[in-house]
Amino acid sequence: MQKKLHQRVSAFKDAEEVRSMGLYPYFRTIQSGQGTEVILNNKKVLMFGSNSYLGLTNHPKIIEAAKKATDKYGSGCAGSRFLNGTLDIHIELENRLAAYTGKEAAILFSTGFQANLGVLSCITGRTDYLILDESDHASIIDGSRLSFSRVLKYGHNNMADLEAKLANLPVDAMKLIAVDGIFSMEGDIVKLPEIIALADKYGANVMVDDAHSLGVIGDKGAGTASHFGLTDKVDVMMGTFSKSLASLGGFVSGDADVIDYLKHKARSLIFSASMTPAAVASVIAALDIIQSEPELIAKLWENTHYSMQMFQDYGFDTGETESPIIPVYVRDNYKTFLFTKKLQEEGVFVNPVVSPAVSSADSLIRFSLMATHTHSQIEEAIEKLNKVALKLDIKRQVQKQAI
Repeated sequence: MQKKLHQRVSAFKDAEEVRSMGLYPYFRTIQSGQGTEVILNNKKVLMFGSNSYLGLTNHPKIIEAAKKATDKYGSGCAGSRFLNGTLDIHIELENRLAAYTGKEAAILFSTGFQANLGVLSCITGRTDYLILDESDHASIIDGSRLSFSRVLKYGHNNMADLEAKLANLPVDAMKLIAVDGIFSMEGDIVKLPEIIALADKYGANVMVDDAHSLGVIGDKGAGTASHFGLTDKVDVMMGTFSKSLASLGGFVSGDADVIDYLKHKARSLIFSASMTPAAVASVIAALDIIQSEPELIAKLWENTHYSMQMFQDYGFDTGETESPIIPVYVRDNYKTFLFTKKLQEEGVFVNPVVSPAVSSADSLIRFSLMATHTHSQIEEAIEKLNKVALKLDIKRQVQKQAI
């Protein structure tokens, strides 16, 4: 008799169907560091599928900092921050992040995903409400599922829909609006000024996930609230270290009493091992570089504008992007997989985004930029995208988007 687990997993055919077509694009094994070029199947390919927006993952100062931290503290902390896993460099980094984001305090989590799980599972209760943008990151969605609160979603960046949701909630109830700063697939920026205005009108609090915003927008890359001059109006800021900050982990910053509450209530903090010494030291070194070399962010944006102009000239459908995340809409699952494969054969690494992550009609190639990309690399990649798109009859758009 077949047990239920085997019945469940044997019914899963999605991955096998894509494998059978020779189009499976996941878990590709990279044999080098995450630079603008990587080694894949023993061949060099251009990397336009990385979240290393400032190109710091191979920076010698960061690598050296990680080595020194390992020499001093060892490879791990062997416990959670709550008990035996707090090092002096954890405190140093928290103080640096609080100052960087303009808040009183900060707390580190082992991953960005755990940061969102920790906050959203405990900060509101049974009589409270979480209000999410429908395009929020999966970690926000999963964190809300762990909460006992009622969860409402509004249309992506649709302020009329958000207001309609808020207007129907009890006046005295706690309401937390949790949103991405830069949306990880669409590349557009949250309408934070409008959200803050609605939050003030209806007595709501605001949390911003700056995973894709840190090191990208704001004063010296300080994130979305800084970008809009609204740091004092955002109650909770969350960020990750696996993107611009070239490491692994996450954090939450806010008022000191909010952070103290999370230290004692966030289960993904209390019951997880703390960030490794090497990871912490890497982030400190990355912050040093970002704050002392603002030209890195300027170069990232120069590359972004250069790329967008090329995409516009070729007539690609890039949606409403406003960031170094450039979606190239294919609007067909099969063609998106095929597009990815053919581009890899041409020496360009990009990421496919298909259903159920988005509907098949919204499937896309996610093309992401680094400050360290050269113009010649960008030109080569986009020209190859255009070449393959013509062969596959990828639809274009007449109206070009501004960035």
